[in-house]
Amino acid sequence: MTVSHLFRPESLVLVAHGSRDPRALETVRALRDRIRELRPGLCVRLGHIELNEPLLTDTLTTLGDTPAVLVPLLLSRGYHVKHDIPTMAATARARTHLAAPLGPHPLLVETLYDRLLEAGWPPAMDAATRRASAVVLAAAGSRDPDSATDTRRTARALADRLGVPVVPAYASAATPTVPTAVRALTARGRHRVAIASCFTAPGRFPAQCARAAPWIASDPLGAHPAMARLVLQRYEEVLTTRQPQAA
Repeated sequence: MTVSHLFRPESLVLVAHGSRDPRALETVRALRDRIRELRPGLCVRLGHIELNEPLLTDTLTTLGDTPAVLVPLLLSRGYHVKHDIPTMAATARARTHLAAPLGPHPLLVETLYDRLLEAGWPPAMDAATRRASAVVLAAAGSRDPDSATDTRRTARALADRLGVPVVPAYASAATPTVPTAVRALTARGRHRVAIASCFTAPGRFPAQCARAAPWIASDPLGAHPAMARLVLQRYEEVLTTRQPQAA
């Protein structure tokens, strides 16, 4: 049933995928802490889809009747956003509403741009260097066409910011792969190809994609300040536009 229009979620639950790489858990915890610093009065919790504790169902169970907004630390629409997270929320019988994934969004592009600068992307280029340069936007990949649509939109926005071609490519479940995209750009005369890591945290896929870089590869998005602001924006979008439902 639909709850009263006076309902206002009191908690923000970050929903991370989970990883066997211990740096992933450290990263999402750092992002959680940054969000808490930005919004001291807000209850910010963390839950995982798999592989790490606490699992989302456990986090929601501890909230009891406290309503919450679930913000996926995912960068496009796909199976996790459309199926896994709603199913886990229903299993926990929690009073929740699901926010949009973090991408596409200008704050995501800001983070990608900053990470490339940190990796060595020049803040200014002459015309010859620009003609030789390009970026592969490396993402996880999904069989859901909405995921590819979102990643292409992020790639176009990053291309507008950089002034060079940006080609989306994937670590799994979709094509082209990152090495294939690099080879295609090189064949077009783009010999300075950077890999932009469109991953929330370190792990197997980001490392796999970075190894394909012929020039530089950026770090995952991590706890960048713009990511914290983006999470809070997704949270606020739910508060202002939607009425959560009770299980």
